[in-house]
Amino acid sequence: MNAILGQVGVALGLLSAITGAVALLGGLLFRNDAWLRAAPGTVWGVLAGALLATGAMEHALVTHDFSLAYVADNNSRETPLLYSVTGLWAALQGSILLWALVLSGYLAIMGHRYRARVTDRLVATALLSALVVTIFFFGLISGPANPFVTVAGRPPLDGLGPNALLQDNPLIAFHPVFLYLGFVGLTIPFSFAIGALVTGRLGEGWLVETRRFTLVAWAFLTVGIVMGAWWSYQVLGWGGFWAWDPVENAALLPWLCGTAYLHSVMIQERRGLLRVWNLALLVSAFSLTILGTFLTRSGVLVSVHTFSDSSAVGPSLLGFFGLVVASGVGLIAWRGDRLASPGSIDSPISREGAFLVNNLLFAAFAVVVLLGTVFPLLVQALDNQQVTVGTPYFDSIAVPLGLALLFFMAIAPALPWRASSLAVLRQRMLGPVSFGVLVIAACVAAGVRGLTPLAAFGLGAVAGGSALRQIVLATASSQRAGTGAWRGIVGRANGGMVVHIGVVLVAVSLASATSYGHRAEFTLRPGQSVSYEGHRIEYVGSHPFHQPNRSGIVSAVRVDGAVFHPAISDYPGYEGIGTPAVDSSIRDDVYLTVNGVASNGAGSATIGVVEQPMVMWLWVGGVLTALGALLAAFPARRRRRDSPWEGRVAQRGSLPGMDRAEMAELSGEAARVAAGVAE
Repeated sequence: MNAILGQVGVALGLLSAITGAVALLGGLLFRNDAWLRAAPGTVWGVLAGALLATGAMEHALVTHDFSLAYVADNNSRETPLLYSVTGLWAALQGSILLWALVLSGYLAIMGHRYRARVTDRLVATALLSALVVTIFFFGLISGPANPFVTVAGRPPLDGLGPNALLQDNPLIAFHPVFLYLGFVGLTIPFSFAIGALVTGRLGEGWLVETRRFTLVAWAFLTVGIVMGAWWSYQVLGWGGFWAWDPVENAALLPWLCGTAYLHSVMIQERRGLLRVWNLALLVSAFSLTILGTFLTRSGVLVSVHTFSDSSAVGPSLLGFFGLVVASGVGLIAWRGDRLASPGSIDSPISREGAFLVNNLLFAAFAVVVLLGTVFPLLVQALDNQQVTVGTPYFDSIAVPLGLALLFFMAIAPALPWRASSLAVLRQRMLGPVSFGVLVIAACVAAGVRGLTPLAAFGLGAVAGGSALRQIVLATASSQRAGTGAWRGIVGRANGGMVVHIGVVLVAVSLASATSYGHRAEFTLRPGQSVSYEGHRIEYVGSHPFHQPNRSGIVSAVRVDGAVFHPAISDYPGYEGIGTPAVDSSIRDDVYLTVNGVASNGAGSATIGVVEQPMVMWLWVGGVLTALGALLAAFPARRRRRDSPWEGRVAQRGSLPGMDRAEMAELSGEAARVAAGVAE
């Protein structure tokens, strides 16, 4: 029954998507508005089909229906309920089904939101593009990635169970889902970009339609990447959170392109510049999500993050990736004569100039990561040789690029649009730079050494101070306008400053943890303790444990009086899987693993200890970054032209802490808001 319901759901979703695409294509070709108006209704059939198929698969997993090959391969009777549910994305076929479900949700939102405007050719073409992507993924799950294939002969009495790494931490319930919400969400802005290129509507109007979709997708992708780092930290037992693994890189690449786009799109909205660049960034971001899915789910890579063997889905994904890239590049080339910008950047000392350099750095970062990720595959394809690109390659490029990005993150918010002068920049940056100097001096006085981490701490302080300055000014202006101080963190510009503070926390945490971490091993008898990096570590003892899905040895280790329990577990088909334990504080983390212990738990044990400062701030910064993105997506309150705030500014000439150029800029922004041009 689960197989039948699943197949019906897939067929319903696929047929609904095809029907909608045909209606839109026919309506566009024959200028039939009735067909165009009928198309948005088909998205509900797509969503219903995806929900039915997903519900059937989840029911099969929870009830252990081993007549489905997917369930037999990725579930067992001993699998806990949580990991039975998450089995949906434990392997290739289920993860493609999850992609189709998320895409159907975004498609339904898109169809509902623009149902009254679907006769607009740009909107209709964008919806058609999204439906084409939907048809491709439903085609995958009805063909090479079909999760509802039944086993031949009599179903087994029990299944193989999921990979041990996928049933060792509850984070597996969230990390892939957030990644997919980010990956798939980029379909909508990509579709509008294609719509603008096809219809020739290449002004700035389509950007408004995609702004919040992009921000929301970027926020989900940010959370997904941070959760992936946390999962790696909590599960893999090596004490790190980022190893430049190819699958990690596959998630980072669209994030880098999306981040660049969110900066450069503001230049296009205000000045009409960088039109080709922004279209290229959207095409790149979406293309890289397809490439990332190919790398993750085709079996071409050996990684702790890949849980799929080689499959026929690989050529399909690679072919679709090539089609997306060729279509995007071809359309941009076709419309090249109409994409010329009406002006140019007036001065390098301006916000446009800083954003442009910022974009070039993000693009360079993405190119370096892409080359390091695909180079081994190219060598293997051409010479049949196994090569690896290690961490030193990525670090040698990422560190200077990261420091440069922190620098421009610091000065960009202080620069006005169009043109400025060094005197204005010096005046606005006096406070943040002074704060950065004080931070470096305090670090040196405390005994902190190392040019790279000190540079990161100093630039981070300057960037954080610059962002905080902007938030304080925005809060003051909102308070004077009578709209409430909290409005100082709402809206694209103000939410962006919250994002900057979150990124600073991530950068400082990374610099601290990677530069000043320590690791050691201690072989201790029960009751024996050692002092390590300011912590008292005592081995209490170990004992065997048995659970329905695993068994092993769990140890008790006391760190500064609190007891933690690292373990070694054996799962069916997987032995010696370590489960670390972490003593986390705002100052540092003490990361504990059991590297050797007698099978009965008696006698001495070898305890691995990793001490790393400021790791907690990595997770705090990630959450703050995502929160800032959502605040940026939240609409700022519209001000009237005769608002008390504007009158007060006109009378006084400035607000406290604000120079005349900034006052004029905020006053102009208020006028645009009142006219309904800005947020």
